[in-house]
Amino acid sequence: MSEISPMMQEYLKTKEQYKDCILFYRLGDFYEMFFDDAKLVSKELDLTLTGKNCGLKERAPMCGVPFHAVDTYLSRLVKNGHKVAICEQLEDPKLAKGLVKRGVIRIVTPGTDLSGGENDGDNNYIASLYCKDKRTIGIAFADVSTGDFYTTEADDITKVSDEVLKYDPSEFIYNSAFSSLYQDFLDEQTEKKKLCSEADRSYFLPDNAENVLKRHFKVYSTEALGLSGHPEEMIASGALTSYLLDTQMNDLSHMNEIHPYSIGKYLVIDNATYRNLELTETMREKEKRGSLFWVLDHTRTAMGQRKLKNMIEHPLLDKDEIEKRLDAIEELNQSMVDREEIREYLSGVYDLLRLLTKFSYRSANPRDLLAFKDSITPLGPVKNLLAGFNSKLLKELSDEIDPMDDLRELLEASIDEDAPATVHDAGILKEGFNEEADRLRKAKTDGKQWLSNLEAKERQRTGISKLKIKYNKVFGYFIEVSNSFKDKVPDDYIRKQTLVNGERFYTPELKELENTILGAQDKLVTLEKEIFDQILEKLNDAAVRIQRTAEAVSVLDVLAGVSDVSQKNHYVRPSINQRGVIDIKGGRHPVVEKMIPDGSFIANDTYLDDDDFTTAIITGPNMAGKSTYMRQTALIVLMAQCGFFVPADSADIGIVDRIFTRVGASDDLASGQSTFMVEMNEVANILKNATEKSLVILDEIGRGTSTFDGLSIAQAVVEYVNDKKKIGAKTLFATHYHELTSLEGRLPGIHNLCVAVKEEGKDVTFLRKIVPGEADRSYGIEVAKLAGVPAPVLRRARKISQKLEREDLENKSRSARKVDDGIEGQISFSDIFSEPEAGTVDRDAEAKDELIGRLQKIDVNNMTPVDAMNELVKLKEKADELK
Repeated sequence: MSEISPMMQEYLKTKEQYKDCILFYRLGDFYEMFFDDAKLVSKELDLTLTGKNCGLKERAPMCGVPFHAVDTYLSRLVKNGHKVAICEQLEDPKLAKGLVKRGVIRIVTPGTDLSGGENDGDNNYIASLYCKDKRTIGIAFADVSTGDFYTTEADDITKVSDEVLKYDPSEFIYNSAFSSLYQDFLDEQTEKKKLCSEADRSYFLPDNAENVLKRHFKVYSTEALGLSGHPEEMIASGALTSYLLDTQMNDLSHMNEIHPYSIGKYLVIDNATYRNLELTETMREKEKRGSLFWVLDHTRTAMGQRKLKNMIEHPLLDKDEIEKRLDAIEELNQSMVDREEIREYLSGVYDLLRLLTKFSYRSANPRDLLAFKDSITPLGPVKNLLAGFNSKLLKELSDEIDPMDDLRELLEASIDEDAPATVHDAGILKEGFNEEADRLRKAKTDGKQWLSNLEAKERQRTGISKLKIKYNKVFGYFIEVSNSFKDKVPDDYIRKQTLVNGERFYTPELKELENTILGAQDKLVTLEKEIFDQILEKLNDAAVRIQRTAEAVSVLDVLAGVSDVSQKNHYVRPSINQRGVIDIKGGRHPVVEKMIPDGSFIANDTYLDDDDFTTAIITGPNMAGKSTYMRQTALIVLMAQCGFFVPADSADIGIVDRIFTRVGASDDLASGQSTFMVEMNEVANILKNATEKSLVILDEIGRGTSTFDGLSIAQAVVEYVNDKKKIGAKTLFATHYHELTSLEGRLPGIHNLCVAVKEEGKDVTFLRKIVPGEADRSYGIEVAKLAGVPAPVLRRARKISQKLEREDLENKSRSARKVDDGIEGQISFSDIFSEPEAGTVDRDAEAKDELIGRLQKIDVNNMTPVDAMNELVKLKEKADELK
């Protein structure tokens, strides 16, 4: 170590303390990296790798980034999963004796990056996970860039996954027990390029966690934080607070409130449903366009954008809270002029929460303060406009908005509109705000005139006509007198230098003027920085006021934006009931109708209830609109429970506790799961967690295996979900197994729906209208034609289909003849799967009722020979059961 230069020795000592971090080491105007860090960063950021002489035989690998542009480079590194320790100069290099004192001031991680992402409307959460065993898992989420802090608990890892999906943390910390029990979950997050690390054991000690929460949030007990009786939540939250305090190395004063919540407070949306409904991004491209969020996002602020996403991910269960939002949107619809004026004002509001974070970190620059002033200036007019509204929620928002006139007036008086981008340059303060700053500023600009005035005065006082005031870098300012005027030099002149042809002098007045002029720039920068820091302190002291106002503004922004969307897209206010009825007239898919340019979307009705119409079995060809119809029902219910207007002619929505969707599947090769296994996992999740208050959307269950197995599973699932003793959930079930339609009339609550089709010769048109009844065939070849399958393939497919139909007819004819001969015949799939569950009802009575029902439904005039033969076989077998 002795042969290494002193500076590099200090670097290596610091690096030793932060082995798991890339060390950004401040040297002048750059942050430099050395050795392995330099090699890594040069590749990650595509920087030139150079070298530095440091006393070793070979130059140390080195690369660097300018300090004024560090945020861009930091963001790229942490997004790739790295931690970065910022080692800053802790003293002015001009005043330092020997090596400049340096120290790490902050550790930047993926979950603590303040530089912002591609979209300011996104949060950047870090998550803390804690458990002792498999009974309860404590979860905490925090966004240091906004000050948001939430905590809850779950009783299994699936529910943890559901919550994680909503917050989408970029980083996880956890205790050793969690990593032992749930390594698969952590591996999954790592594959998604999330930083996962087991945190210091001491963070998760109950006493430590409790004490750090009490200190940070300034409370006597954690009961005041709403954490009493929830030890796992408390420990997860305390560990996260400790981690943030240790990495951010400041008091995090902007994080002054924690929000405990119960998962049961909101409509539960699991991972599969979140993806399938494409709530905030599309399933394939992971883009905003094409999602529900894309349709509804008419917000004007980054805060509103984040709040809208949060509302979509957390639909409400409380009818009164839902109605409050609906009342507010309805009143905004009725006061369109005032609403648009409010939205115009909101367009000028910057992200108050992220500005507040900069105040807390003391990283704000003069232009951030100007942005804050511009953001709070419209709040007074907005509050005045809200005074004219009567709905409860809008009145509450008006009360919460603080115009902060005192802060606006302070900034108006202090910060110059043309202030520089950094606090390292002069010109921050307005003239007249501070007398000393004005004097120093005047010294900068008027120094030459002051010197000229002093020179004229001294000539007049001494009678030396050629007296001159000059300057050089060695002696500074001086009075120069030639030898011919030496006898006129006053006694108060102090000799500074003797020349061949004259003398140089200075006076106390000139020395003071020199100090004023030469030190004005540095003194002005220092003074303005001190005053700027004082202003930042005042702004930071107003954190609670700013946060409450920001929350109110974000909600108002969402409501006004959704109101605008509702009117433009012809949405209606849903009625909210607790009777379990879903009655939608003219419902539309909010995203699909926006993606169809000619406005030709076909609206459809939906009716489900808890008694007579629990399950709809939907048949019809592919590409005819079954999935769209089911998804739009789920989205309309979800939008209604968000408190939003919905795309329909009318909608009466019964509150549901969960929405489940099983729509499509693909192989999960990474975990070794086939399409069918993925499908069955999702079905299992639904069957385990759905309740009688849930809405279940199931599409093509059982298609990933053999026909017999698939049909068996599909019917068993329908029966289980429909059975009130087991689940009894409201269900939309789309299927290509036409045999399942026989359940209508046999099991209570099951009804058949199908997609209407228009046939003209060989041409088939899918009308995309959902009507009562069942489809008579699948139209697979017609769908293949629409998809562009070559004509020879289509012709061959039709021939094969006709051959299979003939063989099927012959088999059924033989079956019928065997029955006529008194021999037990072969039974078709439709007969097997139309039998009721054994032991539930009197089988003879049921068979008689079904036989009579079938006879009454037969439309002899419109039956084909094949249909007649099939029906005859079924009727004969049912009649035999009654013998």
